[in-house]
Amino acid sequence: MKIRLAKREDAQALADIFMGHITAHTEYISHGEIQMGVGEGVIEDGVLVARPAAGGREKWLKYIHAHIQTPSLAGVWVAEDGNEIVGFTVADIEEDGDVPFGMVCDVLVKESYRGHGAGATLLQTAIDWLRSRGIKDIYLESGKNNHAAHRFFEKRGFSHVSEIYKLG
Repeated sequence: MKIRLAKREDAQALADIFMGHITAHTEYISHGEIQMGVGEGVIEDGVLVARPAAGGREKWLKYIHAHIQTPSLAGVWVAEDGNEIVGFTVADIEEDGDVPFGMVCDVLVKESYRGHGAGATLLQTAIDWLRSRGIKDIYLESGKNNHAAHRFFEKRGFSHVSEIYKLG
């Protein structure tokens, strides 16, 4: 397994992984995907029902291209097995707080490659990149019912700090 910086030509493969995953596992969809139009969230009987949005792939490609092209404020890394991209992570530096802070926007590994360290290595790569830029506070978000991811992040030192609510 090799971790490397993503290149612009990786974007379609990353979109395939991302959109395939959120289609099969809507619990991955968080407020971030809903806010950027990649996913949609509808409140039905007081419960959020999330699904990929029509046109979401194009919006996600715009997002990932922007992150690949701004290496001073964002990083995208891929995990490869041979020539196959099997996962990725996205991190960026946010400057709208009291001091700049880091955001791990995505950590996603194909299901058949989970449990072999790719996700942990991708996450650590993002954390190391943020730390190398002087970032002390690092956050991430996760879909409300993405419990396996919550356990993964907590095992690696992240703590649950807030809840997000959507007006139905």
